[in-house]
Amino acid sequence: MTEIEQRAWALIEHLSDPEIPVVSLRELGILRDVREGAQGLEVVITPTYSGCPAMGQIEDDVKAALSAGGLQATVVTQLAPAWTTDWMTEAAKDKLRAYGIAPPHACASAPSGGANVVQFAARGTKTEVVHCPQCGSANTTETSHFGSTACKALYRCLDCMEPFDYFKPY
Repeated sequence: MTEIEQRAWALIEHLSDPEIPVVSLRELGILRDVREGAQGLEVVITPTYSGCPAMGQIEDDVKAALSAGGLQATVVTQLAPAWTTDWMTEAAKDKLRAYGIAPPHACASAPSGGANVVQFAARGTKTEVVHCPQCGSANTTETSHFGSTACKALYRCLDCMEPFDYFKPY
């Protein structure tokens, strides 16, 4: 890694997600790479899903942080391979839980070719238990598959009765 790439990482690694400010973009796996390209410094980001409304803000935040440190870069949005919750660090999952969002379970491993594919659950397959981030209870239920953002589902704990978001794995 070059000195300029190291400087760039130092300037942007602390940037938080606009929708979940307790977690950094790097911890979420959205910040993929910093590299020197043909046209200069490039920062590679991958959206959590193709219609993520936060991508414009993330690009602006990356450029502003680099500019404040005297660097300029092109922000490259890379769609393949598609982002997966498996790219989240354990620290990110711990921070989500502390913030009141149940972190995602691990996704199925990718096939041998490394490509992500859609996998359908067989009928009668029991879904994994989502633990309440407030009290830790496994006695929870999904109340809506769509939560505060498209990447989260709304759950309720049947013990403490608190509603909470669950970051859906994908």
